[in-house]
Amino acid sequence: VQLQASGGGLVQTGGSLRLSCAASSRTFSTYSKGWFRQAPGKEREFVAAISWSGGSTHYTDSVKGRFTISRDNAKNTVYLQMNSLKSEDTAVYYCAAGSPRTVVGVDVTTDAYDYWGQGTQVTVSS
Repeated sequence: VQLQASGGGLVQTGGSLRLSCAASSRTFSTYSKGWFRQAPGKEREFVAAISWSGGSTHYTDSVKGRFTISRDNAKNTVYLQMNSLKSEDTAVYYCAAGSPRTVVGVDVTTDAYDYWGQGTQVTVSS
């Protein structure tokens, strides 16, 4: 069971990136998915989550209106569209899959997610 994150890179302030996270198993199409990020010297923090159907999403306040999480269950892939990027968005971004107990909008800690991708670096330069 694997999650493969991609799409990171170097972008200027105000730019955009689209992260993707592909799951190796179709079983993940029934799981809530989340994106977390970890900046140097900081703990991993919640960014966004989406329910298995895509009908419910949740964002941390600092990315609301700029980031959009979506998923395509036919492709076993979840996306994070990041617009109007700021230097403080610089971090390694991780995708994660929850479990049937994970509640989007409530569960924002790492222990609510059971499976993790390897991370993709996002660097925003000013």
